[in-house]
Amino acid sequence: MINWLLLAIPLAFFAEYGGYPGVWVFILSALALLPLASWMGKSTEELAARLGSTAGGLLNATFGNAAELIIAIIALSAGKVEVVKASISGSLLSNLLLVLGLSIFAGGLKFHRQKFNKENAGLLVTLTTLALVAFMLPAFFDMAERNYFGISDPSLPDASFSLVVAIVLIAVYVADLIFSLFTHREMVGGMESAHDPEWSAALALGVLVAATVGVALMSELLVGSLEAATKSLGLSEFFVGIILIPLVGNAAEHIAAVGFAIKNKMDLAVQIAVGSSLQVALLVAPILVIWGWITGVRFDFVFHNPLELAGLAASIIFTNSVVRDGETNWLEGVMLLGVYALLAFAFFFTPR
Repeated sequence: MINWLLLAIPLAFFAEYGGYPGVWVFILSALALLPLASWMGKSTEELAARLGSTAGGLLNATFGNAAELIIAIIALSAGKVEVVKASISGSLLSNLLLVLGLSIFAGGLKFHRQKFNKENAGLLVTLTTLALVAFMLPAFFDMAERNYFGISDPSLPDASFSLVVAIVLIAVYVADLIFSLFTHREMVGGMESAHDPEWSAALALGVLVAATVGVALMSELLVGSLEAATKSLGLSEFFVGIILIPLVGNAAEHIAAVGFAIKNKMDLAVQIAVGSSLQVALLVAPILVIWGWITGVRFDFVFHNPLELAGLAASIIFTNSVVRDGETNWLEGVMLLGVYALLAFAFFFTPR
């Protein structure tokens, strides 16, 4: 049924070039991103079926985040720095609480108890905790510069420190790839394998390329109409960045992870949901910092809204408490969704 939303692609172009209000361009381009992200998820799922749960989940998370990375790069190039920062933290919250929560809840309704590799899940959450520390340090660094060293405009030191943090995070991400795919593959491997492929590799790759191009085009329309849409809808750009954009960008992860959970393939669901968060923190966010440095757009890891860091800390704490025993039930999914709902309302009422 979601494929009907592909009709939103020509309608979005018609609204953009036909002089219609920006809110319609925003809504139509956001709706168009949903089936495109779904096709990206389906094509990567087909490719992942040939690689096993660990590599397959990694591949699914990688291209699932491609839509969000494209949106963020276009927004950053348009000078929407705070929106991009909000989308980074929002993506982590969305994957850890909403995607994983929906997966656990949906799977728990069908199966009394679901099990998965707790060593792999624990490793993923530990790495995500490392990323939280990396995100907190620039904020404390900025605070120390202002209050202790008396620097009134620490933007340049903040950008330099964030660039160092970005390089370290990418190095940790590469180390995790080596660990998971080569040196300790047997330890982090899933308890089940992906489904048998239904498409040929060539078809899956072709669909993936076409969907990626479509995402890039719709993302440009989405970002271009963002300011007009926020005014029409009465929403802050911060709320759009931290809630709405991650919901659109993570559509592929939502569909894939929930689908695997319903099939009782929780290793894949956890790998996609938590692994996607890890990838955003260790790869996507650092790429954006480096991209900003290359293009001259001042971008750092300093999150000025303490609710963002508090939300990230809460999401990691609750996710760790849920996955540490290697089994889940539907109530744990409800708890994760409850935390996400509370944070979403907090961000909605946050003046920005």
